[in-house]
Amino acid sequence: MPTVTFTDEEREQWYAGLPTMTGAAAALITSPSGWPLLVKPNYRDYWQLPGGILEHGEPPHAGCAREVAEELGFTITPGALLALSWVPPDGERPRSFVFFVFDGGEAGADPDITLQDEELEDWRFIDPAGLASYVPAFIGARIRGALAAKASGTTVYLPWGRRWPEV
Repeated sequence: MPTVTFTDEEREQWYAGLPTMTGAAAALITSPSGWPLLVKPNYRDYWQLPGGILEHGEPPHAGCAREVAEELGFTITPGALLALSWVPPDGERPRSFVFFVFDGGEAGADPDITLQDEELEDWRFIDPAGLASYVPAFIGARIRGALAAKASGTTVYLPWGRRWPEV
């Protein structure tokens, strides 16, 4: 069988033509009662898990740790991957997004948090039953899925539009 070889230019063109997506990573940090810690960005109307966009070539677990350190002012070692969520492109997003949610561990009832003033205006532990008052449905599904995965010791995949039961 003949070996197929590509020139450097052909290989470069092939890679340049591949579709792209953006990656983001967040931490599910819980209170002693199991409530997730959410942050309120100053550039959005809703709350979210601490985390953010991965830098070029950055592994998701490293991006999660970096974002938590930047946003909350403390160090975590991300644990198990709890949830993987995919969001398609739309009118605002020209590319699809892949979100990684890692177990960020349990914080004390009153953790020593120093918010990143440039991006965040508040943080709090939220009763999972009241998530709908803080987050849009797709983020609520991601958080509930991560909570369920943490409780069962599994990882969940959350394709766009999938709903998870209240935890």
